[in-house]
Formats: sequence, structure tokens, C-alpha cells
Amino acid sequence: MSIVAERHLDLASVQSAWQKLNKLVPLGPITSKKDYERRVQVMDELLDRIGANESHRLMPLLDLITKEVEAYETKQFALPDASPAQVLAFLMEEHGLKQTDLAAELGGQSIVSAILNGKRELNTRQIKALAERFNVSPAVFL
Repeated sequence: MSIVAERHLDLASVQSAWQKLNKLVPLGPITSKKDYERRVQVMDELLDRIGANESHRLMPLLDLITKEVEAYETKQFALPDASPAQVLAFLMEEHGLKQTDLAAELGGQSIVSAILNGKRELNTRQIKALAERFNVSPAVFL
């Protein structure tokens, strides 16, 4: 058997695996609000599982879903180009919050200050906590 024959792609197997995966985790462009909400739910579940482990085996899936959510939000919500710190500052102002109000969730008032001043980036746990607190997609902080 030649090397070319061994490398033949079994499209039937790929199609079967894709259909099974797509039932569990929908992939591809987001086409509806319901689909968007499902992707955000999957993204949240992946963030819970992966945490800050950048080498986790599911990280490529999280990256893919995050890009799909970001693309949908950019198209649907036309978010202004803002840094995560600017988004946080805006949400704090909208909700009448001070740095001390987020200290417990983010790890202390000095950490909140460092994030808002651009001296420190948000980590996965903090992003999840902020998304839940403000009822927004975690993607707004990425």
C-alpha cells in the first residue's frame, strides 16, 4: 500500500464525528439569538472546566467558540473598540459601583485598581465573575 493511500481522508468518518460533535457543541457561524445564547453557555462551561490552564486539551475548542461569539457580538451589537479595563470602568459607572464593590470578586481593591489602570489583565476566573455579575458575555472582557 502506498503512503498516499494511507493518508486518504475517510470523509464518512469525519462527517459522522462532526455530526456527533455538532450536536453536543454547535460550531460554525451563529445565526440566531438562541444559537448565540447556547454558545455563550458552552463557553461558560468550558471556562469553568479549563480555568487558567492554557494547555488544556479543550482550549482550542474554547478559542473557536470565543471567536464565533465575538464575531456575532461585533455584527449584532457593534461594541465600540474598548479595552477590558474600559469595559469594566463603563459597567461600574453604569451600575454605580466603586472599586471596593468588586474587591471580593476580583481579589482585592488593589487588584481592581491595577486592572482599571491597565497594569494588570483580567484572568479567566475574574472574567467569569464579572460576566455573571453584569449579566454580559465573557467575550466583552477579552
